[in-house]
Parts: sequence; C-alpha cells; structure tokens
Amino acid sequence: MSLLIVIIALALIFDYINGFHDAANSIATVVSTKVLTPFQAVLWAALFNVVAFFIFKDHAVANSISKTVFKDFITLPVIFSGLLAAIFWNLLTWWYGIPSSSSHTLIGGFAGAAIAHALTVKGINYPWSKIVDSHTILITVFFIFLAPIIGIVISVFITVVTIMRNIWLRIAIIIVVTLGTAVLFDNFENNKMNENVQKFYGIDKYQKEVASIHEELETKQGNSDLLAKLALNQEKLDKATVYYNHVKPLISDFDNSSANAIAKIANDSGWLKSAAVSKIKDAVRNSNDFLVLESKAPSDKAAKAEYDIAKEKTEGYKEPLKLYLAGEISMDSAIKAVNAIYPIKPQNIDKVKKKIEKFNIEKSFASEIDKADNSMIVYGILISSLIFILIYLYVEKIKTPTAYTVAYMFKKLQLFSSAAFSIGHGGNDAQKVMGIIGAALIASGSIQDFGQLPSWVPIACYLSIGLGTMSGGWKIVKTMGSKITKVTPLEGVAAETAGAFTLFFTGQMGIPVSTTHTITGSIIGVGATKRLSAVRWGVTTNLLWAWVLTIPVSATLAAITYFIVSLFVK
Repeated sequence: MSLLIVIIALALIFDYINGFHDAANSIATVVSTKVLTPFQAVLWAALFNVVAFFIFKDHAVANSISKTVFKDFITLPVIFSGLLAAIFWNLLTWWYGIPSSSSHTLIGGFAGAAIAHALTVKGINYPWSKIVDSHTILITVFFIFLAPIIGIVISVFITVVTIMRNIWLRIAIIIVVTLGTAVLFDNFENNKMNENVQKFYGIDKYQKEVASIHEELETKQGNSDLLAKLALNQEKLDKATVYYNHVKPLISDFDNSSANAIAKIANDSGWLKSAAVSKIKDAVRNSNDFLVLESKAPSDKAAKAEYDIAKEKTEGYKEPLKLYLAGEISMDSAIKAVNAIYPIKPQNIDKVKKKIEKFNIEKSFASEIDKADNSMIVYGILISSLIFILIYLYVEKIKTPTAYTVAYMFKKLQLFSSAAFSIGHGGNDAQKVMGIIGAALIASGSIQDFGQLPSWVPIACYLSIGLGTMSGGWKIVKTMGSKITKVTPLEGVAAETAGAFTLFFTGQMGIPVSTTHTITGSIIGVGATKRLSAVRWGVTTNLLWAWVLTIPVSATLAAITYFIVSLFVK
C-alpha cells in the first residue's frame, strides 16, 4: 500500500511537471503576439486546463494508456520505474528548452519498465508482443508524425479561409465545416456508446474467450471439457448479443432521448437482468479481496492456486444473488449462501453488504452510456463558430475595416482559440496520468478495470496539470513562440484552433497524441502559408529528432531504472 501511495504521488508530480513543461504549448502564440502577458497567459491556460474536467466525460485516452502493457506484467515496481524515468526525461528536456512530448515519455517509460520486468521473469526470448499492446504503441508512434501533419493541414486551411476577401464565402465555408465537424463527432459518440454497451454486456470478453477456446481446440480436438466450455461461452455471447441488439436502436436515437431514459427502458424490458447478476457477483467477490489475490497471482504460486479456486467457486455467487435481486430472499440469507460457497473474510462482511445495498444496475448502465456523450464538445464548436462569424460581420460589415480593427479582432479571437487549445491540452494530457494511476490501482488489486476508476483520480489529475501550467515553462515558450516562425495574431488564432481541433479529434478516438507535436505542426503550417522560408527548418529538424528519440530513450531509462528498483523493491 505504501508503494501505491508513492506511485500516486509521483504520478501527480509528473502531471504537475507536464503542466509547466507543456504550458508553452497553450500560451506560446498568445504571449508571442502580446495578446496576454506571460503571467496572464498561464492563468488563462491553467483555468481552461481544469475546465476540461467538465467537458471530457469519456476518458478514452486514459483507458488506452492503462492498456499499453498487458495486465500480467503491470506491477507497482514497473509503474514506479516508468514514472521515475518519465519525470527525469521531462525535466531534462525542459531544462534545455526542448519541446518533447510528455505523453510519449510516459508511454515509453511504462512500456520499457514492463519489458524489463517480463524479460526478467519470462526470459530473454519471450516475445515483446505478449508484453505490450503493439496496436496502442504503433498507433502512438504513427501519430508522432500524423498529429503535426493534421495540425499543418488544418492551420493552412484556416489561414487561407480567414484571409479570403469575400466574407460571405468565408462564412459559408465556416458553416459547412462546422456542420461537418458536428456530424463527425456525433458519429464518434454513437460508436463509443455502442462500444461501452457491448463492454457492459461482456460481449468483448466472451468473444475473446470463444476465440481462445477455438485456438486451443486446434491442438486438442474433441476435448470434452473444452467443448463444454466453448458451448457455455457461446451461449453467454449469444444472449448478450441479443440484449445489445435490443438496445442499439435506442442508442442511435440518443439525441432525442437520454442515458437515464435508455437505461430505464432496458431495465423495464428485462434486458439488464443477466448483466445485473454478473455485475453484482463481481462487486461482491471484489469486496472480498479477490482483486488483491488476482494482482498477486502472476508472481506468487500460492496466490495463483488460491486465485484459481476463488475464480471458479465465486461464479456460484450468481444463484443466491439472483434470488436476492428478484426479492425472493433477504440480504442476510444471500450473505449466508454466498459465504457457504466461498467464505467472506469477517473484516469484509460490512463492505460486501454495502456493495449489495448500493447496487443499481439501471444507474450503472446509464453511466456507461453517458460517458460517451460529447454534446459539450459539439456545442462548444458550434458556439465558437458562431462567435467567429459574428465578429467577422461586425468588423467587416458594421464597422469600416482597417488594419488596426482587423488586428484587434484577431487579438481578441486569440483568447478563444488559446482557451480551446488549453481545454484540449488538459483533456488530453491529464488523462494520460489518469491511465497510469488506473494501472497502479489495478496492479494493487484496488479496482478490476479502468471503468471502476474512483472519481478523485480525474479531479486530482486535472488540478495537478492546472497548477503545473500556472508555473509556466518560459524556455519552451521561446522555442514555440518565436524560434520556429514569427507569429501574428491571425496566425496565432489559426494555429491554436487547428491544434485544439486535432486534440479534440484524437481524444474522441482515444489516441494518446502529443500536444507539443500538434501545436508545433500548426505553427509550421501558418508559417508555411506565408512562404516556406518563413519556417526555420533547422529548428524544426532538431525538434523532430527529439520527438523520434523520446519513446526509445525513455523506455531505455525506465528499463535501467527497473533493474535498479528491483534490487530494493520486491
């Protein structure tokens, strides 16, 4: 428990460092264009870093980070080593004013320490693909290059549209693009809701189990135990799929309904009964230290043997709990029946009772649906576009446009664009630390999966990154705000808006991207719009090397750190 507390503290320290390390990303253009003073800018960015907490309901990026390493190789020493390496690399690059990625530092550190641990336990020939999730790593590496390119393309587009002389054509393009963006984000929302509901019903788990059994049957054809197990899991999968197909049309009509309304219909129709029994069974056994046993199983033979027994026997909890949910037996009778199947530790009796009393399948189901609701983001995009249009009309049609009024307009618009980018920064980067704390809680047996992340974790992470941003990062501001290219207020608006959109876009997809790479690409884009020579490509090349080296260097540092830590912590 003491190591878990140290890890959580280190994670929040990393989040704080991330805040001042990446503060430049949020404020570089707004400071270099003199729209805000450095002090005003960091307060502005910090405020909107924290505002992100109220906007990002679905922590998809955090979930991706927590799954970077497979569960069997997530241990507290691994996470501790990864964090130490990430903090060291972040401080080193900050000291030298290099805008490297805190995100990739964290991912590299986590993966490097896990690989070192796995090779120590399994041997040097153990395949890396069974240690880290290659899909998450490859997507992350891919977006090292793609995120800046997206930023470049969008910032060039915004700059070109903004300088168009025909204001009506400009407004028409803004309306079309805004509506297209709203449709895109609505599609993200629908896909995520369906994914959450499938996970709620355990469809993903049953599919993996069925595929695994089929694979095993290839070498053990005709094995009666495997065939029986296959039939059982296939039956569960078929039943869960039927329920999901009932709910799916309701999700498609979410905009005309609500999560609570959908959950009520599903519950009243009996589509949640089987899920309720499974969920309450998990809640009861997890309250009896089942997760702690599971966390010890990979490295402790005795714990593994007891875990296998507990896993099998606690499935029997379903019958008495089913009777309790149906109102056929009392709480005391359910506890006695459960205790007879697999004993509940005396110190856990009250905890188990509270879990059963508080259990509400309808509320749980509504929560899973509501997590994917991104209406706050969509409304924000619509309102921002409307503000831009109204300001354009006021400056160019109501007032006589002059160089001064146009420049003044873009200075004011930079407040909106920098706020939007700060929200994206907070939502993206705070989630990465949430993923690490989530992984630590899973490794310690405190929670079973990321969906059970306690509410204090996101609150602490968003506050930490906000406080860090208030501390500033002036060396990197100089690199981002002036060394790459000189930025005007118009170009600042274009760069920040492009960066914000990229972060919102990738955040909805659950892709951990670098805010540093994103805003750098956006700044390059506005510089290249003037002329290619306006971009100092020598500086950009040096940044690119820092980006490419971050993951392998932080992974190597984490592996070395793990070997040292393992001498003292077991």
